[in-house]
This record gives sequence, C-alpha cells and structure tokens, in this order.
Amino acid sequence: MDTFENIKLNKSLKKNKDIIQQRLPIKKSFDIIGRELIIGQREAYLVFIDGFAKDDIMLYILEELQPLQLEDIDKKNIITLLLKQKIGYIEVETFTNIKQMESAVLSGASALIIDGEDEGLIIDSRSYPVRSSSEPELEKVTRGSRDGLVETIIFNTALIRRRLRDPNLIFEIKSVGKRSQSDVVIAYIKDMVDEKLLKEIQDKIDGVDVGALVMAEKTLEELIIKKHWYNPLPQAKFTERPDVVASHLMEGHIAIIVDTSPSVMLLPVTMFHFTQHAEDYYQNIAVGTYLRWIRFLGMISAFILLPLWLLLVNNPQYIPYFLNFIGPKESGTIPLFVQFILLEFGFDLLRLSSIHTPSALTTSLGIIGGLILSELAVTVGFFVSETVLYMALVGIGTFATPSLEFAMAIRIFRLFLLVLTGLFNGIGFFIGLLVIFIITYNTSSFKNAKKYTWPLFPFEWKPLSHILFRMPVPKIRGKL
Repeated sequence: MDTFENIKLNKSLKKNKDIIQQRLPIKKSFDIIGRELIIGQREAYLVFIDGFAKDDIMLYILEELQPLQLEDIDKKNIITLLLKQKIGYIEVETFTNIKQMESAVLSGASALIIDGEDEGLIIDSRSYPVRSSSEPELEKVTRGSRDGLVETIIFNTALIRRRLRDPNLIFEIKSVGKRSQSDVVIAYIKDMVDEKLLKEIQDKIDGVDVGALVMAEKTLEELIIKKHWYNPLPQAKFTERPDVVASHLMEGHIAIIVDTSPSVMLLPVTMFHFTQHAEDYYQNIAVGTYLRWIRFLGMISAFILLPLWLLLVNNPQYIPYFLNFIGPKESGTIPLFVQFILLEFGFDLLRLSSIHTPSALTTSLGIIGGLILSELAVTVGFFVSETVLYMALVGIGTFATPSLEFAMAIRIFRLFLLVLTGLFNGIGFFIGLLVIFIITYNTSSFKNAKKYTWPLFPFEWKPLSHILFRMPVPKIRGKL
C-alpha cells in the first residue's frame, strides 16, 4: 500500500476531497477552508488557510475562472489552459502529489483541484503577518542603515538581495521539522563559499530529525553543531542586520535563515568574529581602529579584572610599587571573594529583572539596583567600595562586547576563574586560565572550518592585523 507521501491525485474529485479532509481538519479547524466551486460546469475544490490567502488576489482569480463555459475548455487541457491563460498571477505551479499539496497549503498557498483531472494547481498568493523593518536594538550604529531583518523569510532574503545583486548569490530553501515544517534557507555566494563546508552543513540540516524548530535558528544551531555542557562559547554568530549578513557572505560565509525569526545564523566563525561591530566600518579608519581597541580593552577587563585584582590583594607581595594603592583600606564584614560572588549574582539578577520590567520602569530599576542598593551595602559594611567599583567596570566591559552570546561566555569564564582564585589562590588562577585556554582552543563547529582561535592560533599575521586594525576598504577589496 502506498504511503501518504506517494498518494497521487485521483481523477475523481470526491475521492480527492475525502483524502484531503482526512489529512487536513477542514471542518474542525475554523481557519482551514475548503471551498466548493464550479469552473466550466465542472466541480472544483479550493483549499486555503484563512489569514494567509490574499483576499483581493483570490477574488480576482475566481472572477476569471467561474464565468468559464464548458465549450471554452478543451477537456484534455483544462489545467494547461488555466495555468497559461486564465490565472493571471505570477506564482502558479502544478502538482500531482497530495503531500506536496498539503505542505503548500500549510505554508500559506492555495490549492485548486478540478473533477476529472489528476493534476492540480498551487497558487502562491500567501501574505504573512509582518512588522515593519527597524534598526535592531542589540546592533545599533550612530551612522548607517536603519533597516533590520524581520520574522518573514521572504522579506529577509529581499533585504539581503538588495545589497548583493549577484547571480551567484544562492538562497537554497529546505523544510525542517516533522510538525512545524519550518522554512530554512541556506544562503551563500557560489563562487566564494567553501564547497566542503557547504556540503557538511547541507547534510547536517537534511539529517535533522525533530518535531519542530521551537526556538527557530537557536534550536537548529543546537541540532547541527555539537555542543558540550561545559563550554559556554558561541559556535555561531547571530545578527539582525542585513548589511552584516551581506558582508559575511562576501567573505565566503554561509548564512542560515529560519522563517519566523529576525536573526540570521552565520557560519563558520572564530572567536574574533564576536569582537567586531558594524560601527567600526561606519566610522573613519582611525576612529574605527580606536573603537575596536577600546572594545578589546573592555572585553579583556570583563574577563580578567576581578580574578586578577583578587589575586593581587590576597598576595600583596606581588603588587608592584606603583600599584600600591590597589586593595581596600578597610575590610568589610564579608570576605572579598564572597563579595565578588554576591555582586556577580546581583548583577545578573538586576539584568534579568530589567528584561522583565516594562520599558517605562527600567530606568527606575537601574537607579534602585545600581545606586541605592550598592551605596547602602557599602554603608552598612557588607561590601567595600572598591569591590563595587571593579564590578561596575566589569559590567561596562561586558556590555561593550558586541555579541550577547560571547558576553555571556566571558561572564561564565570570569565566574569560573574567580571561584578557583578565591578557593586556591595563585594555583587556582593559573589552572583556571589553562582550562579556559584548552576549552577555547578545542572549540570547533565543523570539521571543514578554521580553528576557533584562528588567526592567533595558528598564527597568521595578515588576517590578524585586519582584526586588530580597521583597514581601509581598498586594502581588503581583494577579499570583497
């Protein structure tokens, strides 16, 4: 017996309707519509989802089809006639497989079948609910484009295509998820992409066995990239800016776009992809380099400042003469190590609270958490003012990190290093650094991708110089 995937359309409209109504809850779910029609004195059946079909387009098509007379139609070529002459719409194709029709209808297209024909028509007159394109909150720039990606996949491909009018730009679409059947697009420039890496990514996406991509591209990332619970480092870069996607495609990267999400996943990546921001390229060369170095300084401070300060305070013999001012003049009632742990948790609690707080109250929350509570804690004697100061500097460095995922990884590593330093002093500090280096060096997303630490390890000066310094566009045009 044929499986559902192989069931073909029957010339009997009644049998086709029975199969379709078994597969689609037309009478149970109010939004799935089965409309009975007469076309050329033949019975026909139109299946669509209310809310996806464009009313004006479907009204126009039905006004063309329903007045047809039997003598106007050659019985052997009714589908060809409708396709080529009567349905004045761009995206129309034929189908013979019930499964193909079901997938198209659930995606938003309309399906038309006619009695006596074993071939039907799919009319792609869908219209998705969509918000307007606006600048992403996490990737703002002082100068540059203000458009951002949205939750509708076709809009996102159009925003990218607008910037890259290259016939070699390929948008390869796939369906992932047994129940969600989410549209997933693999975008790449054919003559610039690494073919082996592309094949590896395609095979992994084809091999995904899951019911639904519940969290869109984040779920897909975890399904195609091997993860370890102890490794917080991101292995894919996410962006909501079409100009960032276009620039990465021009460098040979692969973009994964998932319908219903405004974020695009960029592959492959190294750790240095998370240190750059579009702002660097919208500013003067010298200014862009300066901003990049300030960002590096902030990220390094966010990682090492607290554990290093704790190590020096616990071992004052290691403090150079010109840094004798380091260290609290008075000790609080709580040990310094515990103070930092409490401040770390308090900082994260404040951040989480701000996410769940209405925008109108976020400023008030920041004042309460950042100023009043810390001032009272110092006054009471729980904390010393210096620990609060360094925690504030670390927080600024964390927010200076362009990638939210990489900033969280730095935070986890900092907490890990802080705990080892507090418990085991200098030995813990250096063991912690060694463990973090090993984890970072061994991080990889795909077999055919460069090392996560490239171009620092293995060392290559030219690409590293492009990371450390904002190069003029003419000097890197060979890559573009």
